[in-house]
Amino acid sequence: MGVKTILFSIILLHAFTATFNGFGNHVAYAYHIDFIQKTDFIQSVSIPHENVEKHNETTYVSSTFVISDESVDFLKGLLFTRVMPSFYIIIILISLPLNALALVTFTCRIRQKKPAVIYMSHLACVDLLFTLLLPLKIHYQLNASDWVFGEAACRMLSAAYYCYMYCSILLMMCMSVDRLLAVVFPVASLTWRSARKATCVCVLVWLLALAGVVPLFLVRQTLNTKNVGVTCHDVLYHTKVYEYLFSILSCLYFFLPLVVTSVSYSTIIYVLSVKSDHLATSSSSSDSRRRAVIMTIAVLTEFITCFAPTNAILLYHCVHLATENDRREENSSYTAYLLAVCVGSSSVFLDPLLYYYGSSHYRKKFWSVLRYRKTKRAVKL
Repeated sequence: MGVKTILFSIILLHAFTATFNGFGNHVAYAYHIDFIQKTDFIQSVSIPHENVEKHNETTYVSSTFVISDESVDFLKGLLFTRVMPSFYIIIILISLPLNALALVTFTCRIRQKKPAVIYMSHLACVDLLFTLLLPLKIHYQLNASDWVFGEAACRMLSAAYYCYMYCSILLMMCMSVDRLLAVVFPVASLTWRSARKATCVCVLVWLLALAGVVPLFLVRQTLNTKNVGVTCHDVLYHTKVYEYLFSILSCLYFFLPLVVTSVSYSTIIYVLSVKSDHLATSSSSSDSRRRAVIMTIAVLTEFITCFAPTNAILLYHCVHLATENDRREENSSYTAYLLAVCVGSSSVFLDPLLYYYGSSHYRKKFWSVLRYRKTKRAVKL
């Protein structure tokens, strides 16, 4: 009886493993052919006639997808497999120590937890987590666009980028509103700007960012592509999902925060300018205004340089997919999108500039660390 049970268990395990591998290696989903004829960012997938079988009015597609030669050349080219990974490596080398120092400073060294400190500590945490995931992206591109870490890791990496981007945008918006309240309503806002409420806002930001990328966890991200290998979030055919998803995310999570942030910092500069004209001791006020101007320039530069190209191309591509225009434009938009993603990742080492000009406590701790290191070196010499 025991032998029969063991044999039956082995047969069930073998059947389950074969089924799991079948789902992992073959893309035989019962989608309508209209969904499969388009890819996200790369042009339409070409499906050979002999690889398509119809059974009971359901279309099944073989596991190998065909994309254009131009897309293959790009995914295997020098820009994608050498230049972009090198840029990501530079990002890691700069971002990792800066954001680690910022996170330790905000959480351990600064005792007075003001709202700005709480927002910046969460922003440093977001940047640090994203930086730790970049080696997966680097390996994928150095490996000539051939993903080897499985479907789950690909979904995690794909969702992590958008979660990082939109979480950063929402946190910077919260920082701008908090600074606006502190400047315009310095007394009345003391009850609003508490550490507990700032923590609740940060939790809400994390939940919103995670909710926005949930569809990326539910949709397959890896596909076996001819002449390329297993691609990760580069060749996709669930176009309707991405049309709705990225249209909503770009409008609600980028363009709306951009307007709020721009208006907030513009109002801050105006109010500080008016106050400096009425105050006799204008040295401190002019210094605050100078920092506010630098902060505004830094935030808007990060928005325009790092986040605007990615979201603008996403929104354009959603419109492009809906109107079904020429495939060459689709290829060019995909190339521009990947370059925008690469450049946009540089925000992880631009954020420490926001910490420096946004928190006086961080500035003091930063210079104290530098002075401590200089003193330590002098003692050793």
